[in-house]
Amino acid sequence: MAAEGRKTPQEAPGSGVRALAAKINARVVADGSSLEAAFAAFSPPPERDIGLLRELCYGSLRWHHRLAHQVKRLLRRPWDPVDPPLAALMRIGLYQLQWLRIPDHAAVAATVSAAETLGAMRAKGFVNAVLRRFLREREKLTSRLSGIREAETSHPDWMVSRLRAEWPDDWQRVIEQNNRPPPMWLRVNASRTTRAAYLDTLDAQNIAAKPAETLSSAVLLDRPRPRDTLPGFGEGLVSVHDAGAQQAARWLAPKPGQRVLDACAAPGGKCAHLLESCPGLGEMVALDLDRDRLAVAAGELERLGLSASLICGDAASPREWWDGRMFDRILLDAPCSALGVIRRHPDIKVLRRPADIAQAAAKQRMLLEALWPLLAPGGRLLYVTCTLVHEENRDQIQNFLAATPTARSGGAGSPSSRQILPGETNMDGFYYACLRKAG
Repeated sequence: MAAEGRKTPQEAPGSGVRALAAKINARVVADGSSLEAAFAAFSPPPERDIGLLRELCYGSLRWHHRLAHQVKRLLRRPWDPVDPPLAALMRIGLYQLQWLRIPDHAAVAATVSAAETLGAMRAKGFVNAVLRRFLREREKLTSRLSGIREAETSHPDWMVSRLRAEWPDDWQRVIEQNNRPPPMWLRVNASRTTRAAYLDTLDAQNIAAKPAETLSSAVLLDRPRPRDTLPGFGEGLVSVHDAGAQQAARWLAPKPGQRVLDACAAPGGKCAHLLESCPGLGEMVALDLDRDRLAVAAGELERLGLSASLICGDAASPREWWDGRMFDRILLDAPCSALGVIRRHPDIKVLRRPADIAQAAAKQRMLLEALWPLLAPGGRLLYVTCTLVHEENRDQIQNFLAATPTARSGGAGSPSSRQILPGETNMDGFYYACLRKAG
């Protein structure tokens, strides 16, 4: 794959990056890999092509259901099987023609040439015919989307039905937000600088940004940019962190001297924010079952000049790692169906299945029951998900409160729960529920 981005005499410019995007897309759609894992499975293209690669991969998955419907319409014999990378290449070609500012002739030429790069020399004419037919029949194909819900919304039908049932007044806005590229939020490291100072630094480098109104740590960039190009990123002055996720520190509200557990800590963003916002913590314990992701969290803490006790273990089995000392605060950022962060992870629309919700809810219930005994009387547990499903959020907490005599809703002076919908003040979708333990 190292040679994917190199132009040979037979290749049109840009064919290598499109072939690589097709392989990544196919690994997600056909093999069930996450987009993050699919990227990691291949050697990266030349630096100049990385931005286009990410745009092609994220965009073709964001609009997968519409693009798949269009490909089916455009095939002369849609019942014929098509090799997954070749099918992905056609979806990527159609994505360029509808959403990117690439001249049609250049997009078609590069995509057709990419078929040869994929080893499908005989398919070049086939791909060319599909794309050029779309250009001829674009208006008719667009009008035929009406009434086909998966194509109209570019979401699986079961997901639309669930969102519509649970959010009857908001589901269309949620769908619209899910189909948009996400904004880029930053979290300023309060242990090293101030937000005002960092905003001055951005302004000096002509990087347009504005502060969040209700979060003292959050900054919203006008335009996303590679994180390594952010001033002070390498020195730990700032992190990339959605404002919805940054709510956790305020809800948990740790105090100096307290012992805090981040029960599902990787990749470390919320753990780091807790340390930045309350530098006098007695001890921060960062726990995660995935050793590789925990190593990522360790690197993030090091970059930010922070420290925590990192433990690789299962939050659902405290006997394997707990030392018997109670925690004053517990953050349970629970595994979930992640329907609130689709705009940031469009592969969720392709990978998620209806049965995943019940499985996630069962895991969440197990974690709540396992961690509650570790919370000191008078302590606070913050339950967090990045989904919109009542079964994993509101109903989960109501059931836990009903079954747990020592559990109370809400912390002192704080609300009991909040559901943030995608796009609300530019945030991703998150659910927060604060539980306190009776003394």
